[in-house]
Amino acid sequence: MKTLVTGAKGFIGKNLVVALRRAGTEVAGIDVDSSSDGLLAGAAGTNVVYHLAGVNRPEHEVEFQTGNVGSLEALFSAIDHCATTAPGAARPLIVLSSSTRAEQDNPYGRSKLAAEKALQNYSIRTGTPAVIYRLPGVFGKWCRPNYNSVVATFCHNIARGLPIAISDPNNGLELVYIDEVVAAFIMALSTPAQGIEFREVKPTFKLTLGELAKRIQSFKQSRQTLQVPDFANPFYKRLYATYLSYLEPEDLAYSLPVRADARGELAEFLKQPHFGQLFISRTRPGITRGNHCHHTKSEKFLVVEGEAVIRFRQIGGEDIIEHRVCGSDFKPVDIPPGYTHHIENVGAGDLITLFWASEMFDADKPDTYFESVDGETAV
Repeated sequence: MKTLVTGAKGFIGKNLVVALRRAGTEVAGIDVDSSSDGLLAGAAGTNVVYHLAGVNRPEHEVEFQTGNVGSLEALFSAIDHCATTAPGAARPLIVLSSSTRAEQDNPYGRSKLAAEKALQNYSIRTGTPAVIYRLPGVFGKWCRPNYNSVVATFCHNIARGLPIAISDPNNGLELVYIDEVVAAFIMALSTPAQGIEFREVKPTFKLTLGELAKRIQSFKQSRQTLQVPDFANPFYKRLYATYLSYLEPEDLAYSLPVRADARGELAEFLKQPHFGQLFISRTRPGITRGNHCHHTKSEKFLVVEGEAVIRFRQIGGEDIIEHRVCGSDFKPVDIPPGYTHHIENVGAGDLITLFWASEMFDADKPDTYFESVDGETAV
């Protein structure tokens, strides 16, 4: 199958081309720097045309019409030329990326509506199948900041400590994620249109400008708070991934606050109110950590390097339970409430352990009660 993507170097186009090629589809990409001959060559023998080319921030208002309608008419001419050179060949499906702003009475909205009508008329006249997607604001990786995407601009600027401008924090936004757009566009390959159809991309997300800024700022602060978003929220998951894509390469790595003493080192890694927290420790040979219990909090210990013995004793009981673990086994050990417990480094080298707790630590309600497992005091 051959596809033609106009606007191939733009935000949506770049993501779509990558996905189509990964799926094994032959792709011809056309952009503003392509010649008319390139458009003809791309249209020849194509099965699907994704028309993404357009103008949204021109220097002169007249460019809305030439960019959003004129580019589509140039595509029609190329398809018609190919039809005359290959009589009887099926006409390609045209997928048009339009905008929800086509409903607005402004130069951009009127040009997008005119493009939709031009495609409708062409489809009726020639029998060319067509699908029109009216997209709200699209966000995701590879979108150009400080251009026409508030998400891209906020992510880029906040990641770099640059100021952002908010005209009215109560302004409403409707957004859709790039991967959903690409998936819907590719789905058109297997669900061709009958005549001309309007289709939607779901889900979309609604929020205010102020809420968007606050959420992205929390992502930047997460390296200090160590709190990650609640990824059960599909918007937070997509927005956080988008934010990370705007970090400078040298900012991808960062240091954690480390607490060190004679026993070794410990660092908190990630926290989330509905998930709990992760932390990691390095313990010197012969050292025991723990000798405490919890009433509600549960934990998991995973030794990733070294050798250890994890011991438990139920509160009020006398029997001591032992589990010997080592880094080569990747064997998690559950720590239930109601048991005092400790972990002892019994190896010759440092012990590296990954810990998970079901609750974020709260100094006002730590749910941690010190009691020795074997009646001796921990180091």
